[in-house]
Amino acid sequence: MRAASREALSNVAQKLDAFIRDTDSADTVSVAAQTGTELFLVVDQLEKDRTLRVAVADASLKEEQRTGIISEVFGNKVAEPTLNILREAAAQVWSTPREFRAGLVHLGRRALLRGAESEGKLETVEEELFALSRLLERESELTQLLSDRTATADQKRSLLANVLYGKVTMYTEALALQVVGRPEKNPVDDIAGISRESAELTGKTVAEVTSATELSASQRDALAEKLGKIYGREMAIHTEVDPSLLGGVTIRVGDEQIDGSTRGKLARLRADMAANTAY
Repeated sequence: MRAASREALSNVAQKLDAFIRDTDSADTVSVAAQTGTELFLVVDQLEKDRTLRVAVADASLKEEQRTGIISEVFGNKVAEPTLNILREAAAQVWSTPREFRAGLVHLGRRALLRGAESEGKLETVEEELFALSRLLERESELTQLLSDRTATADQKRSLLANVLYGKVTMYTEALALQVVGRPEKNPVDDIAGISRESAELTGKTVAEVTSATELSASQRDALAEKLGKIYGREMAIHTEVDPSLLGGVTIRVGDEQIDGSTRGKLARLRADMAANTAY
């Protein structure tokens, strides 16, 4: 996103967080889930109606004109909390209509993640989304089907719903189905991205750890503490198992990768021996 859109998204995200935080605790989960779901439905309509998509993000129109369009079109179609967030979004200045739409997608995801947080399930959702991204990376045939541009969004969502049924929380399923209906990048990267967003909501940075054998809870905690000291911030550890590493672990934090695996050490040893032989 460009600077104007990033600022607009940040402003509305703060409003969304405050609204969910101030909602009566008994209603927080249902309101957050409804808001997230309805924001996705609004995005669906904007994608189908270019004229409307352009109008609600047209910086040449006055703020009250943009918010008026939102009220007129969606006033009787969504709940009041969702309508308030839509008005807040339309009141902002966005760089392009496309980035306005992308902003609503992010806000819908954030609402669902806040709902999971209020129910004490945010860490579970985070881990489920990461595990799903790794599954899709391994199952290339499934990922190709979910990325098929000739298939409709409903067809792809139905396929993934059958895979996920009864295996993940409702939040994970809703977020994943939203992704395959409108991938921002590709299903693997987009789902992994939401997992990172989940960690960032609690001020954590994600470390993706691949190990030759499954790490115990104490090993994960120790690794999180050690990496926290290195990077100066709290870490969320996302793990997967790859026996081909032979031993040790690989760690990725952002664009930085640390290879402490046995396979990596052997590869470096072979490279050093080849270089020495060349001399």
